[in-house]
Amino acid sequence: MVKRIAIAWQTVGRTFGAWASPVGTLFMLTWLHAMVSLGMTFDVVVSPRLRRTRLTRPIVIVGNPRSGTTFLHRFLVEHKVGAGLALWQMLFPSRVMRKAMRPLLPVLEKISPARHHSTVAHETSLTSVETDDASLLFRFFDGFFLYGFIFSFAEKDYRAMFDPTVRDTSRRDFDWYERIWRDNAFDHESHRVVAKLFSLGMRLPQFMKRFPDAKILYMVRDPVQVIPSGLSLVTGVLDKRFGFWNLPEDVRRRFIDRLYDALVLLLKTFHDDWVSGRIPKERVMIVRYERMMQDFEGLMDELLAFVDAGDDELRKEVARVAQEQRAFKSAHKYDAAKFGIEEARIRADCAFVYDTFLSV
Repeated sequence: MVKRIAIAWQTVGRTFGAWASPVGTLFMLTWLHAMVSLGMTFDVVVSPRLRRTRLTRPIVIVGNPRSGTTFLHRFLVEHKVGAGLALWQMLFPSRVMRKAMRPLLPVLEKISPARHHSTVAHETSLTSVETDDASLLFRFFDGFFLYGFIFSFAEKDYRAMFDPTVRDTSRRDFDWYERIWRDNAFDHESHRVVAKLFSLGMRLPQFMKRFPDAKILYMVRDPVQVIPSGLSLVTGVLDKRFGFWNLPEDVRRRFIDRLYDALVLLLKTFHDDWVSGRIPKERVMIVRYERMMQDFEGLMDELLAFVDAGDDELRKEVARVAQEQRAFKSAHKYDAAKFGIEEARIRADCAFVYDTFLSV
């Protein structure tokens, strides 16, 4: 962790000339790591039943950023299919800590990195239910977020540090997910969790072996829309915080090329595991974005049966949302040319997605 902090500090300093401001952030993460460890030790003292509770039948949404994962995730959590984690709950996964920090949320919101996110696609805040990938950044200063937002700028290519075929942190990460999901679902009426992990496409066979009763919802969307939108998501945050588009062209090009390759790799790894049979297909439901927008009722009938959830009240809400979905028009524009990428290149690089998942 110390090594990753040092690399991040040097990278941010050399790229943006910001040598002082990251120090406070990195110090806070180090302090947070210690306090969370202490708080979670107290948790099992205050609530002894936590130690005996087991995580059961987790529902995990997987897919590249901007493939519809956030909408589906928040819908299922909002309608109590299972417990989801808000961003502040990932920062403070200890139940004891949450009681102390909850009154401070309005103050923390003003300094939260979430304020740099664009709200065109969806709202992001400390109280928003977000991707569980962020919890690895907060706990271990590691994971795809770290590569996507910081390490991709480095002169040296550090992708191997985040490639599970080179450096596999699955055991550490899955232990952590199990703990925070179990504790978060402890008071939930279903005792289930609904999580979202875009990076899980890189190691889904390992995950499904570790969690044999998990159900996976894999989101598929046209890569010509997904990849430019994913690039826009990350560069938009970086531009608000550091002025990304004011950087030298060669620095921007290096970053965009690395992030583009990583986003394609997320798709390719899942695809190859899927067609090779390394993923048990009976435990995975492929959810196409276009169908979610145009046939939400039909899709949700199948989805709720697949995860063994839902009641009459939820199905009424599904019918209401289905009308909104059919009329929805995104305000977000997908412009691959902005990033110096031709749509034809995306279609060629992601031909496997079209052939396997979008050909019907």
